[in-house]
Amino acid sequence: MFLRSTFVAALVACLAYIHLGDATEAMPKVQIYSRNVGELGKPNTLICHVSGFHPPNIKLQLLKNDVEIEGAQQSDLAFHQGWHFHLTKSVAFTPKEGEHYSCKVEHSTLREATRFTWTPDM
Repeated sequence: MFLRSTFVAALVACLAYIHLGDATEAMPKVQIYSRNVGELGKPNTLICHVSGFHPPNIKLQLLKNDVEIEGAQQSDLAFHQGWHFHLTKSVAFTPKEGEHYSCKVEHSTLREATRFTWTPDM
């Protein structure tokens, strides 16, 4: 599975670079949310979805109290017309009182790594 997703990501990146003249640089649009209503103490899935970005090189990290959460799964890099890309990263979690969850995004269009915070639906 890892080799397949690595190959797909490399292929998409190569295709994007071949067609660089067809796309303009674009900042990622970031959404961080939970699969179910965010309730403390209830198992859930934390999701970070980034879309509309170019070039395709991007790094996503799901964080709990500013520490990367182990075991997160990342979708294959995909693109829309105009060579704008989208990617999703998710992980199972059980939110507790006092914990802070965020998605850290690194992309060439951002001056520095940026964190987007998840807020429970309470």
